[in-house]
Amino acid sequence: MLDDATRERIQTEVNGSDVFLFMKGTPVFPQCGFSAAVVQVLTHLGIKFSTLNVLEDPAVRDGIKSFSDWPTIPQLYVKGEFVGGCDIIREMYETGELTDLLEQKGVTAAVNA
Repeated sequence: MLDDATRERIQTEVNGSDVFLFMKGTPVFPQCGFSAAVVQVLTHLGIKFSTLNVLEDPAVRDGIKSFSDWPTIPQLYVKGEFVGGCDIIREMYETGELTDLLEQKGVTAAVNA
């Protein structure tokens, strides 16, 4: 269940950064392999992103699943729009779709190719 205060907090976080990742742990110390994989993709692309460690806030950890109607964490948002979890982000990265989406949204990726 998602209460109004938690919904507002999540919305504020999502709106506060062009690229926002709800994850387990931190970018420096991810606490699950899926979160680590998304951090790795974003870092490789040179994307500046903000994060929230859902392990530190049970209300957000449960609430984000209702907010996005997505059952798993991590969850990536670009310009306020939910993009997906680990598998989707990895697939989009591999096909170039993630770079395209970021460019369309005005988020510049410094690809070292």
